[in-house]
Amino acid sequence: MRTERDYDVAVIGGGPSGSMAAIAAARAGARTLLIEKHAFLGGSLTAMGVGPMMSFHNRQGDTVVGGIPEELVQRLMATGASPGHIADSTTYCFSVTPFDSEALKITLETMLTETGGELLFHSHFAGLGGAGDGTPIVRICNKGGLSEFSCRVVIDASGDGDVCAAAGVRMEKGRRTDGALQPMTMNLKLANVDTARIRAYVREDPQNFEFEHGAEEGLRRLERTSQLSLKGYFREWEAARARGEVNIPREGVLFFETPTPGVVIVNTTRVQGLDGTDPRQLSLAEMQGRRQCSELYAFLRRHARGFEHAVRMDSAAQIGVRETRRAVGLHTLSGADILEGRQFPDPIALGGYPIDIHSPDQAKTNTQALGATTYQIPLRCLLVERPDYLIVAGRCVSATHEAMAAFRVTPIVMAIGQAAGTLAALAAQRGTAPSQVPYDVLKKVLVANGALLP
Repeated sequence: MRTERDYDVAVIGGGPSGSMAAIAAARAGARTLLIEKHAFLGGSLTAMGVGPMMSFHNRQGDTVVGGIPEELVQRLMATGASPGHIADSTTYCFSVTPFDSEALKITLETMLTETGGELLFHSHFAGLGGAGDGTPIVRICNKGGLSEFSCRVVIDASGDGDVCAAAGVRMEKGRRTDGALQPMTMNLKLANVDTARIRAYVREDPQNFEFEHGAEEGLRRLERTSQLSLKGYFREWEAARARGEVNIPREGVLFFETPTPGVVIVNTTRVQGLDGTDPRQLSLAEMQGRRQCSELYAFLRRHARGFEHAVRMDSAAQIGVRETRRAVGLHTLSGADILEGRQFPDPIALGGYPIDIHSPDQAKTNTQALGATTYQIPLRCLLVERPDYLIVAGRCVSATHEAMAAFRVTPIVMAIGQAAGTLAALAAQRGTAPSQVPYDVLKKVLVANGALLP
C-alpha cells in the first residue's frame, strides 16, 4: 500500500457540499485534499444531471445563501454560463438558478486549485485507520491501487455517509416508520425544444400545468423569466398512462430550461423501492432509470407540445439519489425545527426551501410549506460523538427524513459545506477536535467570507 503525503483536511466527495468544503478549507490556509469518484466536481449538479440550483432565496425573496456558493454563481454569470437567480415559473420557489454544467465543473476546479487545494479524481474512499497518536488515516482506491494518507480532520461529504458508516457512527435511513427512501431519478437532457411554442401553450391552457401559487402568478412569472421552469402536460400524461405508454409513478412532466435556449433538463423519472447504498440495487436503479428515460422521451416527442422535434442529448452519468444514510449527530434536526423556523445557539447555514418529499411508494410529491420563512442548520448537526476528528457535510448530516427533504437542495448543502470546511481548517490549525472550536470564532470567519447567518 502506497503512502501519500499528509494533509490538514481530507474531504471525501466533490459534490456541491464537498466542493464548497474543500474550497473553504483551502482558503483558510489548510492543506486540503478533495477525493472524488468521478472525473469532475459538482456531484448532483453534474454527474446526476440536476438543474437548476434551487433556491438561494426564501419564499418572500430574501436571500438566505451567500458566501462561496453565491461567488460560484457570480463567476458563472461573468462567463455567460448562468443568467443568475431568475423567477421560478412553477412558483414552487421564489427563484431558480440555471447554469451550464460543463462551465460549473471548470469553475469549481479553478476555485479549489487557485487557493492551493488538491484534487484526486477517479478515487474511491476505501476505509479509515488510525495512527498510534489517534491521527486519522484515510485509505483510497484508484488506478494507482490502494494508498493511504494521514490528516487532522476528515469531512464526510459523500452524500451517503460512507465515511461515517465506516467509522462506526450510528446511522439512520429513510422514514422512521418503515425505512422507506425517497425515490431516485435519472435526469434527461434534451435539445431543440420549442420553448416559444410551450410558452404559448401554457398561456392557452394554464390549467394543464401546476403553479404552487396559482395560475395568475405562474403566468405573470412566465412573462418575466428568461428560462422556463414548468410542471404539467397532465392530460397528455394521464392519457398515455391509461394506454400503457408510460409506467413512471409521477404526476406529470417536470422540466427546466438551461442557459442554452431550447435545451432542457427533464426531471420526471422515478425509481422507487431501491437503496442507493446497496451496489446491486443501485445498479438496478441505473438500468431502470435509463429505460424510464427512453419511455419519457418517446412520450414527449409524441404528445407534448413543443417537444415534437426534441433531440436527446444524454441521460445523466449517474442516477440522482435523494436520500440514503444520515448520521446521528450531536443534534438531530427535525421537521418541526424546519417548519417552525426554530432558533439555535449555533447556526451555520440558513434555508428557505420547503419540506419536499417524493413519495417512496406512491405517484405523488408531498410538500409541507414553512410556517416560518427561514430556518437554521445548527453546527451540532455536522458533528458526531465519535470519532471526534470527523465533520459531516451535505444531505447526510444529522436530521430526520422530513428535515433532510427540505435542506437537501444544492444551495443549502453548499452553505453547509462552506461551514464544514471552515470549521475543519480552524480545528486543524488549533490542533483541536472540531467540536472544541468556539462557535463565535467559526461564525466570525463565516460572516467575514459572506455567509448569511442570523
